[in-house]
Amino acid sequence: MEKVAIFVDVQNIYYTTRQRYQRHFNYHAFWAQATANRTVVAAFAYAIDKGDSKQLGFQQILKTIGFEVKLKPFIQRSDGSAKGDWDVGITLDVVDYAPQVDVIILLSGDGDFDLLLNKVRTAHGVVAEVYGVSPLTAPSLIQASNRFIAIDGPLLL
Repeated sequence: MEKVAIFVDVQNIYYTTRQRYQRHFNYHAFWAQATANRTVVAAFAYAIDKGDSKQLGFQQILKTIGFEVKLKPFIQRSDGSAKGDWDVGITLDVVDYAPQVDVIILLSGDGDFDLLLNKVRTAHGVVAEVYGVSPLTAPSLIQASNRFIAIDGPLLL
């Protein structure tokens, strides 16, 4: 059986599915699809912690499915802008797990991850699967993957 590691950019998936479809991502359907006949070595969901009860419930759902939820505090800057970025954390974990698995599964449309996928594919011979919202996923990220799976119908609530 293939060994997989899953990395979910929760904010990216939330905002792209909402923008494109005005719907939420179906994590249960994703898990069933992505892990069928595979061994999950690690599964991380990277989120921003705003501390509200709705968010805590969502995080519990992710844990129940099988994800380890990693949280970063929400930072509101004095100029009104906000910061809550997991790119470096996701990158470090992908680099750590790539030697242990056959497949890296990344849920994000962020083109900043194209270099990462190219690197781990070359250095470790892993297959890179990217799940993203088609028109909102960077073309460079799609090109850096072995398989692009469009988030649409069955993967939406």
